[in-house]
Amino acid sequence: MQAFPGRAPALLLALASMMAAPLPAGAHAIIVESAPSAGATLHASALPILLRFNSRIDRERSRLALLSADGSSVALRLELNAGPDVLAAEAQGLAPGRYRLRWQVLGIDGHITRGDIPFEVVP
Repeated sequence: MQAFPGRAPALLLALASMMAAPLPAGAHAIIVESAPSAGATLHASALPILLRFNSRIDRERSRLALLSADGSSVALRLELNAGPDVLAAEAQGLAPGRYRLRWQVLGIDGHITRGDIPFEVVP
């Protein structure tokens, strides 16, 4: 004898749909704050750099480089005491010109994200 006659198919369907529902996926690491900001014009030869992400990042597998207009690239040394969601570094001796910060991070979701932040140094 069934406890809920006529309801068994509906209960099975509900149970199956709950089991098949997608699990929440971890979001890729996305920049929520940057210094310098994209398109900034700066009057400094020394530049503190800070990129804050929407989630924790794996700093050991993350990279930050400074690209010059002539195509040269310099890897920037990451500060080890930055927050768990931050890449921080400092660029020194910047001549006037256009630059790009090229970043790459491994987010807690296991995915690598990357991008560029263009800015300009003026006299």
